[in-house]
Amino acid sequence: MKIILVTGDKGQLVSCHADLGKHEKILKFIFVDSKELDVTKKEDVSSFLKNNKIDYCINYCAYTAVDKAETEKEFVQNINAKLAQYLAEASRNNNALFLLIVTDFVFDGKTSIAYNKDDLTNPLSIYEITKLNVEIAIANATPKHFIIRTSWLYPEHGNNFLKTMPRLGSEKDKISIVVNQIGTPTYVGDLAELILKIITEESFDYGSYHYSNEGVVSWCDFAKAIFDNTQNKVKLNPIKTTAYPNTAKKHIFIAMDKSKIKNNLSI
Repeated sequence: MKIILVTGDKGQLVSCHADLGKHEKILKFIFVDSKELDVTKKEDVSSFLKNNKIDYCINYCAYTAVDKAETEKEFVQNINAKLAQYLAEASRNNNALFLLIVTDFVFDGKTSIAYNKDDLTNPLSIYEITKLNVEIAIANATPKHFIIRTSWLYPEHGNNFLKTMPRLGSEKDKISIVVNQIGTPTYVGDLAELILKIITEESFDYGSYHYSNEGVVSWCDFAKAIFDNTQNKVKLNPIKTTAYPNTAKKHIFIAMDKSKIKNNLSI
C-alpha cells in the first residue's frame, strides 16, 4: 500500500482528494493541517515523513491572497517557498516523491498565444514571484518531483467563482464582471484525478508540467456559462480590469500549452 501525505488546511484540492481517497484500496491518505503538522519546523517535517513511511508528499500549503501579498512580502515568501522546500527536502531524505501545484501566473500575460512550459517567465506581483521561487527551490531540493502549473481552479467545495456567481445572482438583478482577463477555468476534480494517475501509475517522468482544462474564456464568459446552466436571468455588465482598485497587477491573457503532459503522461 502506498502512503500519501497531503499537507494544507482543508481547502479545495484537499477536499477533492479526500473524496477520491474513499474509493481507493491501494492508497492510504494522511491529511494534515497546520495544527497537526507544523511545516515551519524542519525537523518535525522530516520526522513525520520518516515515522509514517510516506511514499508521496502532496503540498497544498500556500498563501493565495494575491493583492494582500503586496504588503506581506516576507511572510508570503516563507509560506510559499520555504515551507515547500522543507517538505521537498524531507521527501528527498525519505525517498518520497514530492508533488506541488503552482500557478500559470508566473507568466506576464502579455502574449496572445499559449505559453509553452519552457517559455520565459515574468511574474508581475509578490505572490507570483514567490510561486516562481518555490518552483526553483523544489527543483533544486529533490529530483523526484512533479511541479504542475494550473489555472482558475473551481471545485464543488469551498468559496470560489462557480459558487459565488449563483449566490450573487440570487441577490442582484445586475452584476459587473471583468471581460478583459482571459484564461482557462480548471475543474479541481480533474486535477485531483491527474495526481492520482501519477501516483497509481508510478510515473517517473519527473519535472514541471502545464495542466488545465481546454479552451479560454473571460471571467464574464465564465459567469455567463454558469448562469446559463442555472437558468438565472441576471444581467451581466462587462467591465475592464481598471474598474477595480487592485494592488497587484493583473494578467490580460494566459493560456498554457499542455503538449508535454499529454505526451509524457498520456493525458
